[in-house]
Amino acid sequence: MLTQSKKPIFKPYRFSVAPMMDCTDKHFRILMRQITNKSLLYTEMVVAQALYHSKNIKHLLDFNEIEHPIALQVGGDDPKLLKQAAKLAHEWGYDEINLNVGCPSQKVQKGNFGACLMANPHQVGRCIEAMAEESNLPVTVKNRIGIDHLDSEEFLLEFIDVVAKAGAKRFAIHARKAWLKGLDPKQNRTIPPLQYDRVEKIKQLRPHLKIELNGGIQTTSDCKEALKIFDGVMVGRAAYEHPMRWKNIDEIIFSEEPRNTKASEVIRNLIPYANYHLANNGKLWDICRHMQKLVEEVPGSRLWRKNLGLKAQTKDADITIIEEAAQQLEEAGL
Repeated sequence: MLTQSKKPIFKPYRFSVAPMMDCTDKHFRILMRQITNKSLLYTEMVVAQALYHSKNIKHLLDFNEIEHPIALQVGGDDPKLLKQAAKLAHEWGYDEINLNVGCPSQKVQKGNFGACLMANPHQVGRCIEAMAEESNLPVTVKNRIGIDHLDSEEFLLEFIDVVAKAGAKRFAIHARKAWLKGLDPKQNRTIPPLQYDRVEKIKQLRPHLKIELNGGIQTTSDCKEALKIFDGVMVGRAAYEHPMRWKNIDEIIFSEEPRNTKASEVIRNLIPYANYHLANNGKLWDICRHMQKLVEEVPGSRLWRKNLGLKAQTKDADITIIEEAAQQLEEAGL
């Protein structure tokens, strides 16, 4: 579905939900929109080469109008393919396009993109320049503080300078280095120590650049502290695993009117979308696998999640399963 890009007049990147493979699909993004209207949401990474060769662009790029503001994250190292990706992002109505220079997976390394690209800042610059020339969307970058033994302050600053000069409008910096050999992606999210001071130093040295902090942010209090220094905060696993933890983020970060969002309301609001998804040959589990994350640390939550999972994965799963799940939470006051 082609849409017209809606330009937010506020700064949605003040709080964003990081792009995460197998997590931030359109179903999760629509769920998060029941919790926060203002935050910037990201797609899963879409490989530029796949976009170029795909016979089903809609499958890769389609999103619901409610998902604005939304950024398309792409991966690649070919300026021509990334230029085409930027053109498509504009045509499909995205609010931003982001280049992944942070993923350390072996599969991504074989394609010569993701975190390994940090070793060649001038190539990243050529990619950013091509994307910026093709579209008037903000072109942004998500990167690490370093890779392997390329992790000095001088290295990171040179990377930032080269890529900013090429046209990058904002940097979401994961405050951990990535070990391209020896650690898998999950280990790379936890084993390399967080070094917030390294990201803060970049902001001090380049105050005119927009810098977001990513990595290890767990609470709204963490966000408020980070925003005293940085232009934005990007939250990943803590947003996906604990979506209701962020129910007051619009009030806290964007000065919206307070609202007391309940998990049962989130589920009720998802019913029209779930009906649409089922009517278009979708599976209920596509939505319910994310919905399970809404309830935790209350009596009966484990049983509720188990029952929802078992029922939603049956062959004839229908909308009554979601309605029943919402009713159970309403009766429990959740």
